[in-house]
Amino acid sequence: MRDSDHLSRRGYLLGAMASLGASGWLPALAADAARNPSRKRSCIVLWMNGGPSTIDLFDLKPGHKNGGPLKEIATNVPGLRVSELLPKVARLADHLAVIRSMSTKEGDHGRAAFIMRTGNLPLGAIQFPGFGALVAKELDDPAADLPGYVRICPPLRERAFGLGTGAGFLGPRYTPLAIGESDRADVSAADLLRVPNLERAAGVNGAEYAERLDLLAEVDRVFATDRAGELPGAHRGAAERAERLMRPDAARAFQLDDEPAAARDRYGRTPFGQGCLLARRLVERGVPFVEVGLDGWDTHNQNFDALHRLTPALDSGWSSLLLDLKDRGLLATTTVVWAGEFGRTPSINTGNGRDHYPKAWSTVIAGGGVKGGLAAGRTSADGTEVEERAVSVPDFLATICRALGIDPLKQNLSNVGRPIRIVDKSARAVEEVLA
Repeated sequence: MRDSDHLSRRGYLLGAMASLGASGWLPALAADAARNPSRKRSCIVLWMNGGPSTIDLFDLKPGHKNGGPLKEIATNVPGLRVSELLPKVARLADHLAVIRSMSTKEGDHGRAAFIMRTGNLPLGAIQFPGFGALVAKELDDPAADLPGYVRICPPLRERAFGLGTGAGFLGPRYTPLAIGESDRADVSAADLLRVPNLERAAGVNGAEYAERLDLLAEVDRVFATDRAGELPGAHRGAAERAERLMRPDAARAFQLDDEPAAARDRYGRTPFGQGCLLARRLVERGVPFVEVGLDGWDTHNQNFDALHRLTPALDSGWSSLLLDLKDRGLLATTTVVWAGEFGRTPSINTGNGRDHYPKAWSTVIAGGGVKGGLAAGRTSADGTEVEERAVSVPDFLATICRALGIDPLKQNLSNVGRPIRIVDKSARAVEEVLA
């Protein structure tokens, strides 16, 4: 599946929503979903676009010249320490598994993001699906009104180039719904995260709306009569999902105004904070994979000033998400992942920044399927080398699969007719972080 196909399908979906102009959604209330004993697992990825300086957040080097000016603080787990910039997250460290020994090979933003999202090098012939699409295929409910894969505040660069976030050879059924793509500074977080065209157009009554649905189905039927391949079915499927997305109970999932003001304040009124809140609402309603983006981590210059700007939103959004999931009984079935495409150099450059560094860096996993309150792997005293349990991208993705109850060795048929595993068979999951 080409990127143009993704855009075409997505555009068709949004166009269908606009043409129908309805509102609407999912009858199952969030509390009922949480109590459902057969509830499937979900995954929320907090994507730190640009490559966060993990040496300043989760693997500090106090007393070494590479350590920089930031200090460690204690967490609620004895011996596990994190940056002073994350005091709220530190109080929830018993839920965190910090992997301090990520060791990858790609230092280019685009290629590294593609590899982290797909587990594969970009190859011309094979259209690798993103990890979100793979998870959605395994855990999505085909009868659900909400999409199985939602991206919130995707970084600007990825909107243009995809970077492994699409459905690839899995097809448009698993293409993500993207929310919050505007860069306008004058748009509030609530308006930014609003899905367009969910409500019925003004002046269109129920009967007229039903007639429009019938007309759209007829147009699709005629369209399919003289066209071969998957495209006609994809268009019909997109229209059907758009119509389900517009049902009142389903559309309600995106209405952050339903949340108490105090809860919204706790998450932070930033796009990332409100995005974390929206992620909780979607997972609560059975969406299996949600990614929330926070851009700005490419800190070649003035790294420490940038961290002071970025981490308040991260700390409030992430900690509130974990607490909310826990309070609602959802944390045991929701795996929360924090990661970017690579880390940053232990040495500090002349611009008081840190450059790209995939050789030794950190990620964090929490929640469902994860044994919290620990750090796996170890880097050297100067942060330049992994000294214990090097973790590759396939290792990392296999670990998430296991936490979600997905067989990482399961195969899907690719667009070139070759079966491809969810994660390469060479992967070794990080067993010490799995519950």
